Amino acid sequence: QVQLVESGGGLVQPGGSLRLSCAASGITFRIYDMAWYRQAPGKQRELVAGISSLSDTNYAASVKGRFAISRDNAKNTVYLQMNSLNPEDTAVYYCNARSLPMGLAFWGQGTQVTVSS
Repeated sequence: QVQLVESGGGLVQPGGSLRLSCAASGITFRIYDMAWYRQAPGKQRELVAGISSLSDTNYAASVKGRFAISRDNAKNTVYLQMNSLNPEDTAVYYCNARSLPMGLAFWGQGTQVTVSS
């Protein structure tokens, strides 16, 4: 059974930082491309950051320079370090695991991030 379990969300003031974690089980983590998406109320889900199985990274323009994605294959975990948060970053953040060769993709349940004073 595949599970992606996000943690680390919460309420933070503007300018603050949070680190999200996504622990994966039931998959061969090291061969999966991992990503963080977010969905704000009334908006479509959007890609925030991705990290390939080879640790190549990509970021949405809105978070570049503020967020950093990383992975620890020994712990089957992907992280999203979020700095200089602003209210526009408020959303539910979802972890995604994808293997194009196998045609498989999985989602976590999401973790709420709220940026407010």
